[in-house]
Amino acid sequence: METHSPENETSPPTSSVTWWFRLRTICQLLAGMRRHDFRAARTWINTMYPGTSRFARYTKFLIWSWHQLWRQIPETLANATFAKPVSRTPYWLADGNPWENHPWKDHPDAALPARAHVVVIGAGFTGGSLAYHWGKHAPGDGNQSMVVLEMGDVSSGSSGRNEGLVVMGRYCHMVAGTVRKHLDAVRADLNAGQRDQLARKFAVAYCRAAYRNGDLVERTIRDEGFDCDYARQGWVQARDADQQQSLAESVGLAKETGMTDWTSITPEEVRERTGMQVTHNAGFSIAAASFHPAKWVFSLFRSALSTDRVQLYSRTRVIRVERVQNSYRVQTSRGFIECDFVVNATEAYTPLLHPQFHDRIRPTQTQAASGTGGPAEIKPHVGISGARAFFARHGEAILVGSDATRVPDPEAGIIQPSRFITAFVLGELRNYYGPSAVQVTHEWSGTVSYTPDEYPIVGLMDGHRQYIIAGMAGSGTAVSFNGGRCIVNRILGKTDEPDDYPVEYFAPSRLLDPQHHRWPDQKSE
Repeated sequence: METHSPENETSPPTSSVTWWFRLRTICQLLAGMRRHDFRAARTWINTMYPGTSRFARYTKFLIWSWHQLWRQIPETLANATFAKPVSRTPYWLADGNPWENHPWKDHPDAALPARAHVVVIGAGFTGGSLAYHWGKHAPGDGNQSMVVLEMGDVSSGSSGRNEGLVVMGRYCHMVAGTVRKHLDAVRADLNAGQRDQLARKFAVAYCRAAYRNGDLVERTIRDEGFDCDYARQGWVQARDADQQQSLAESVGLAKETGMTDWTSITPEEVRERTGMQVTHNAGFSIAAASFHPAKWVFSLFRSALSTDRVQLYSRTRVIRVERVQNSYRVQTSRGFIECDFVVNATEAYTPLLHPQFHDRIRPTQTQAASGTGGPAEIKPHVGISGARAFFARHGEAILVGSDATRVPDPEAGIIQPSRFITAFVLGELRNYYGPSAVQVTHEWSGTVSYTPDEYPIVGLMDGHRQYIIAGMAGSGTAVSFNGGRCIVNRILGKTDEPDDYPVEYFAPSRLLDPQHHRWPDQKSE
């Protein structure tokens, strides 16, 4: 790969960006557009221009697009270069994977066990968390083994393709809003005030679980000595002028409910913490942290596999899960495993294995790029989000990313980055930090999942012994570790720790069968 470091290059003035360069840039971007670009455009239109007629939305979008294509993007790309070729390996996986092709790489004659007590499907944030907690708490009598199956390699999915934050979850006001919209469809028996109250209860339950999750992650990293570049310095989220009222309302609800990780900070504090130049208050998640997500997952498996209670088999695709009387038969690309419990840690891939989750677990593509250079002002170790993109500094690397566009179920996990989106987020970086030279060396996409109410599911999916943790709405680091702990405790019958995922809020029946789901008692506080 051809690379060079552009830190000392200076930005050409806007006037030096010729019309020929602008025209050539437009032609290159248009020639490189793929189906996902049109999907992402639809997402942008629906997100940015709600409540207007179709004609008005598309007119505004065309005006915005022309500004991007003729001015913003060419002036940004005048400072950007792209390695030849640009790697599609995510930045977090560029230095290799210690669990690559495990165990087949070192033991090509290995075979799947015929039976296990628990089979976990997926080896990302959630699968690693389940394995870690099982390794810590399961009896060492040899009768309660856990087998983790992964169709790729450890952390090869969205766990290795994100922005590198341990988030404290979505803030209370946001969760209440997404749940409230969905309640109109599934709780017609309630009046508007009752739905408001119920949505708030959902939000508080979510935040309590997410707050404990964040503290558990930090404690585990410290106690275990995990080397995953962890630093707890918060997450700044810029807000535009028209978002200031909503920001104030969200901070007010945070104070009212006691979910006070979420607050607002002034433009001066934004610049001090992140280097971003903004003119309005920003949201701030106080206890969020930055880390190396793949190293976190690698460390979880290193701990789990040091015991005799957990086994990992990568590059082993699960084809079908069948209940056979009081146990399960898991069919894989390498044979069958019988087990007593199954835990699906499959996130965006869930509908491919369990079709009943189609349109309930919705694969959603995000995108990122990394490279060298970038603004000297950008601060490391803190989460940084503009209004429409994220930015990060990790060592010498700069990371940028955006997008949240639904893709068809079969496209979950496919790496299909858009060069237009990369150019757009580099322009957003320029808007917040000023011009700087960047060379893009890596460009990738990942697939997270959303539920219709953008609220996760954690619990039994069949009323028997098959569990699922999914639908984390891009906030997998806020759910997976604590969720994994609680599911392991349920399987083991361990009741000496709090369970933060009550059936009333988190059970999959909320999505699969809302009419018969056991909803929270409206009279309880």
